[in-house]
Amino acid sequence: MTDKVALALFRQFVRKGTITISVGLGKPVVITGDIPGPNVSVHIKNSALLRRIVAKPDIAIGESYMDNSLIIENDDLESLMQFLFENSNQWRQHLAGRISLFMNNRLAFLHHWNLPGVSRRNVAHHYDLTDALFDSFLDPRRQYSCGYYEHPDVGITDAQNTKLARIAAKLHLSKGDQILDIGCGWGGLANALIDCEPDVHVSGITLSTEQLAYAKRMAAMANREGNLDFQLRDYRHQRGSFDKIVSVGMLEHVGPRNFNTYFGTIKRLLAPKGIAVIHTIGVNDNPAPVNRWQGKYIFPGGYIPSFQQMVSAITHHRIQILDVEVMRLHYAETLRDWRLRFIQNIDMVRAIYDDRFIRMWKFYLVGCEYFFRCQHGMVFQFQIAHDQTAAPVNRRYMTELQDKFWEKLCQANNSGNIKRSVR
Repeated sequence: MTDKVALALFRQFVRKGTITISVGLGKPVVITGDIPGPNVSVHIKNSALLRRIVAKPDIAIGESYMDNSLIIENDDLESLMQFLFENSNQWRQHLAGRISLFMNNRLAFLHHWNLPGVSRRNVAHHYDLTDALFDSFLDPRRQYSCGYYEHPDVGITDAQNTKLARIAAKLHLSKGDQILDIGCGWGGLANALIDCEPDVHVSGITLSTEQLAYAKRMAAMANREGNLDFQLRDYRHQRGSFDKIVSVGMLEHVGPRNFNTYFGTIKRLLAPKGIAVIHTIGVNDNPAPVNRWQGKYIFPGGYIPSFQQMVSAITHHRIQILDVEVMRLHYAETLRDWRLRFIQNIDMVRAIYDDRFIRMWKFYLVGCEYFFRCQHGMVFQFQIAHDQTAAPVNRRYMTELQDKFWEKLCQANNSGNIKRSVR
């Protein structure tokens, strides 16, 4: 395939915006869609890379940006990402895109089997990176999931406090509750629940050894080891009965073949009058694995469920859905704040990671942001229970409890109870 043929094919993928492409020492070629949109200029190292980008843009563009063989004018990654996402359906619907994705989609189930050993390796790939990396962009509670932006000018810490207060309210948190946090991360949610209601006990389980060590360290620093218990454990191996179960940002790592197992486990562990809150990325469209670049470099085994899949898996076990919230664009704002903090603290990251890793992380943060801005990405929160009377029948209690818990979380932040753990 010559450059001329490759560019002619690429032109068929462009419906919105303008891209200027130069290949090697060749002259720039301007490709403009029918609809006004982002304007971006890129230089591609050679003809072989151009052909690979045309054939597999979902992995080749990210890899070539990481390797610095695709150079964006002014390093305007945002404009490139907006351009790509606003034209991605053109490629997917084109014969070239359908052929490229055909075998990948047919074999995707092999990557989403997620048996316990595989799940642990997948988690370690992403979550066992250094404390300094995550401290460079996350809020003090290390909430690595979507915040809740009640106003456009809300900062990341307030947005995450609102998310946490909202979850605690939906759990109808009460004194004496025994709580299970599935996929507890670094323990930020578990600690927040105790800030909201000190007389509860939270058991957190994770597959990340680094997250586990951090969570235990933080519990010891706060003298909360009597209220907090963190274990390295697969959710399928959990035993006991819990008044409340919460799972934030975990379902994306379960895989579609395990949805019934996941909700069956929640049904088994949830007390008869208990409440569970499930918070997950999802799509109001066809469900799909994460794209090939993310699956290789960021979230191996990752899968984004649809709303229909969630409802089907829950109702399959005859669990009652008490409340559903669809959070639109909140994750885009969260990712924007993470990206800005990452750039602001880039020297902290450079002390540990090389330029290729830094470009990979920037591509990841910007790519995810524009997935939520330009495509079908959103966040679902499901409140579920065995008994439809487990929570009040109107939503007023959520607002009242959220306000109460938000104040307590802010007090904990301001009092200095929330500290970074350093090695």
